Amino acid sequence: MVLNDGRVESSIKDADFIFENKPLRVIAARDSAEIELAGIKVGPFEEGNEYELKYWIAKELEKAGVVRLRDEPLSASRLYPILHRERIQPVSSLSSLPEDFYPRLRRTLRELKKNSRSSPDKMREYEYAKNISKDIVSCRLKKIVSLASTLGQRSQAVRNLTVEELALYDELSRVINEWREKIISAEEEE
Repeated sequence: MVLNDGRVESSIKDADFIFENKPLRVIAARDSAEIELAGIKVGPFEEGNEYELKYWIAKELEKAGVVRLRDEPLSASRLYPILHRERIQPVSSLSSLPEDFYPRLRRTLRELKKNSRSSPDKMREYEYAKNISKDIVSCRLKKIVSLASTLGQRSQAVRNLTVEELALYDELSRVINEWREKIISAEEEE
């Protein structure tokens, strides 16, 4: 019985790749001629107009001051209500998470950590977000382990799992079921 973390790790990488290439709404912060990034041409941009770009392109253009993101980022203040909602759910039920929660969470924490070097306030915000994130993950992880070890209908149990969590659930279920079979096996080794 071995936990195959390759599938779990792959699901995380796949979710990140999909998120990086997902369309994102932006607003042009200034006029700009057509720009080429990694062989992809975007623009021209007219200040104040709205455009749709892949996430990774939008982030590069945001750094250059060409656009600003229209979508609200996952901030530290938005994490506590997610944790609260998860805590009030029974053990047999997971709450739904915002779309692309884990990719957004990883990017939010990375950005907060980078900014934390500049001031004590930013460091406190990063620590707060990191601690709440750990609590959210721990709370959901306990429920996933419980659900994976329960015999029953899979469809109800997994409806609010993210793709990353579903890979973990499937792998845990496989290992637990294999272990369960070996424990209660009627055949004795001779």
